[in-house]
Amino acid sequence: MKKIQISPSILAGDFSNLGLEIKRLEQAGADMIHVDVMDGHFVPNLTIGPPVIKSLRRYTDLPFDVHLMISPVHKYIKNFSDAGSDIITIHPEATENIKNSINLIKSLGKKVGLSLNPDTPIDIIKNYFNEIDLVLVMTVYPGFGGQKFITKILDKIKDLKKIKDEKKLNFDIEVDGGINLNNNNTVIKAGANILVSGTTIFKENNGDIKKNIELLRT
Repeated sequence: MKKIQISPSILAGDFSNLGLEIKRLEQAGADMIHVDVMDGHFVPNLTIGPPVIKSLRRYTDLPFDVHLMISPVHKYIKNFSDAGSDIITIHPEATENIKNSINLIKSLGKKVGLSLNPDTPIDIIKNYFNEIDLVLVMTVYPGFGGQKFITKILDKIKDLKKIKDEKKLNFDIEVDGGINLNNNNTVIKAGANILVSGTTIFKENNGDIKKNIELLRT
């Protein structure tokens, strides 16, 4: 089994001092930094764009795990690549041609992910498993942090893991949405090897982010 990696979401951090927050996460043992990009169109919220990511890039060498919840996504991929993204994850519904968007991300030297919303079936991305680096399974409806974990999505994670094992595929299974210290082990057992968490990492145990990262990993 792959090592469990933790990708803290800066959406839950202090937006007035994100550079410091990223340094704190790096020192606390985070494996990567999760950046949620929302456009107020594909999802009902607005967050940050390429200029902010570019300004944050100098604070760490950790990979930037950038989740693009924007539509149309294809024409913005290069902007986010140039800003310093290392992993670029898109939603299949947000592009006119999934294959073209995958190829563009790869041509820019970045890792590529496809994300599944709670109502999006696995079948919509089944033809691309050999070409991607990760599948991001949403266990909440994207748009806002702090939502409650949707338990029924565990079956989708298990199905994805079964497909991965049976076909001997190598993509990571990343899970985002309501991940906390009560359900992390269940998600890991279902097949996830990357956990995204925001509120739990920044708020639990009086904000002891190092302790929270370690607890999520185990």
